[in-house]
Amino acid sequence: MQMGLDFSLVEDLVAGVDEVGRGPLCGDVVTAAVILDPLRPILGLNDSKKLTHAKREALFDEIREKALSFCIARAKVDEIDRLNILHATLLAMKRAVEGLHITPKLALIDGNRCPVLTVPAAPVIQGDAKVPAIAAASILAKVTRDREMSVFEGLYPGYGIGAHKGYPTPVHLEALARLGPTPIHRRSFAPVRLAYERRETRLSTLL
Repeated sequence: MQMGLDFSLVEDLVAGVDEVGRGPLCGDVVTAAVILDPLRPILGLNDSKKLTHAKREALFDEIREKALSFCIARAKVDEIDRLNILHATLLAMKRAVEGLHITPKLALIDGNRCPVLTVPAAPVIQGDAKVPAIAAASILAKVTRDREMSVFEGLYPGYGIGAHKGYPTPVHLEALARLGPTPIHRRSFAPVRLAYERRETRLSTLL
């Protein structure tokens, strides 16, 4: 249930929590939890998707410097395949909140679902545009995951991962069909599962 809160006022030991990477075909889902310091305001916080790359990078460093506490966590590809993406995301959010070195009084979770936590929690739909701490969490999560995707671009050339960040773009789907899946692809996602099946079929015809 949406809480009737004035989101401009809920910053005292309130953790904002957000995720990046539910939709991609490859890579971990990355989450972050942030408790902002009301005495050290950060200007320009917003939904990470609405910020330029340069602005996200600058805010990433400022958030890490000024926040009272932050934690970046994840659920790995094998956990996504085993649990499904929703439950893996909730697990990663739980890890982010539990990784804070200060216990928050309240955790505000972007979206309409909350993980099971030991502190009070509430979902906030479109929270990254309403709650500064959630916006900060979205920035930490996105910059972290985007940097990892750039590294994977070098490890797995030909897929365009650095550009599409693992999302199922036409370029990615074509490369997946042509080159087959990599170890970082999520087997439980339909396009990847199909690519594995095609590869196994090709191999069986060669035996």
